[in-house]
Amino acid sequence: MVRTSARRAGNNWTEARQAAGREEPMPTTSEIPAGERIKLSSEVVGMERGSRRAVLMAKSRHGPLRIDGYTVGAPYLTGDPPHSGEMHPDGDELLYLVSGRVRVLLELEEGHCDVELGPDQALVVPRGVWHLVHLLEPGQLVHITPGPGGEHRPLPKT
Repeated sequence: MVRTSARRAGNNWTEARQAAGREEPMPTTSEIPAGERIKLSSEVVGMERGSRRAVLMAKSRHGPLRIDGYTVGAPYLTGDPPHSGEMHPDGDELLYLVSGRVRVLLELEEGHCDVELGPDQALVVPRGVWHLVHLLEPGQLVHITPGPGGEHRPLPKT
């Protein structure tokens, strides 16, 4: 089931909330009107497994919320992630680097594996494998991430 919110202002959840004058929690998803352009560098689209519909995903302080299906985004990378690794138990994740350079650390059963990606290169992160993306050069990364499950390791306290 798709939960909708007040009409989004400027394709930005914060603006939509402010425009609606509400302090209540934001919805998980918002329907995508036919013909609406989506800026994947700042929005994440969810592909729901049950309804087979595409929806815009609300964001939390830890990134987009998860759904039973896949989320697709194309953020510009300007720094390392706000965690020490992540794992997706529901399926493989596809990482496609449009521009820039990253190093992906995969924690495989047989040992750690470092994979460097450059422009127009992709990597499949197997289901259940802990991984971490380190930025080597700013750029844009497309991710197709399975849900609804997923874990993040917090950053070490400094």
